[in-house]
Order: sequence, then structure tokens, then C-alpha cells
Amino acid sequence: MRRLPLAIAAFALTASPAARADEVHQLRRDEVDAAFARGAPLLETGSYKVHASRRDAPGMAEVHEFDTDILYVREGSATFVTGGRLVEPREIAPHEIRASSIAEGTARQIGPGDVVAIHPGHDAEVVGDESCVMLDFGEIDQYAKRS
Repeated sequence: MRRLPLAIAAFALTASPAARADEVHQLRRDEVDAAFARGAPLLETGSYKVHASRRDAPGMAEVHEFDTDILYVREGSATFVTGGRLVEPREIAPHEIRASSIAEGTARQIGPGDVVAIHPGHDAEVVGDESCVMLDFGEIDQYAKRS
């Protein structure tokens, strides 16, 4: 089902009001494969991001107060926790919160082909040491800028 990630990428690449009508970003397969091998950004503009994320260990809990993240799981699996209470939260930039974990949240398994949309203001955390490779799309034109 290769159409789903392409559709998500097309949405992410065209949803930006800051992009010029004649601006097209093509990411060649070798660049994409190399980014997934190390877990690195594929593309960042003033309005959106496309990251090749690789998780082999737990991450921090995050809250983006104004931005949406859309994850497409390419391979592997992860335990994804949302809701509950942030443990030791701290603001790392305006409206960007990190915490050591989420207590009393809802855990769910995500795996290949799954899409997860994390709406602005919602918390999320990857726990456990399962290996998971994801495409992470998000709007960032207001990332850490709103006051």
C-alpha cells in the first residue's frame, strides 16, 4: 500500500501557505534510505517538516501546543502513550513542552502501515525499546514562536 505514504507526503508538501506554486521538493530514494538509516530530517521548510524517525529506545513525552504531528509507521513497532499526566514537564521553547514520561496514559501498539495524528495540545510518548521506523510530518511555521 505505497499510495498512503505518498498521499501523506503530498498533503504535507502542498499544505504549506508559504510554499511557492512552482516549488517542488523531490527526495531521491538513496537520500530517503540514508535518512532512515540514521534517523534524520528529510526536509524542513518554514512551514512544515518531514523527518525520517528511527526509535530504538524510549523517547521523552512531548506536547506541541500549536502544531500537528502525523506519523506513518514504515517498519517495526512501538508502544505509543497519550493522555494522562505529564511527569516533570518543562517548557523547552514557547509552547513546546517535554516531560520525562506520561503517567496514567493510554498505551497502544503501532506498527507497519499505521498512521497516527497528534493534534495540537495533545501529549505523546514512545515507550519501550522496540525498534520503529516512522515518517513524521508536521507543521512548523509557528513552532516555538507563538507567545
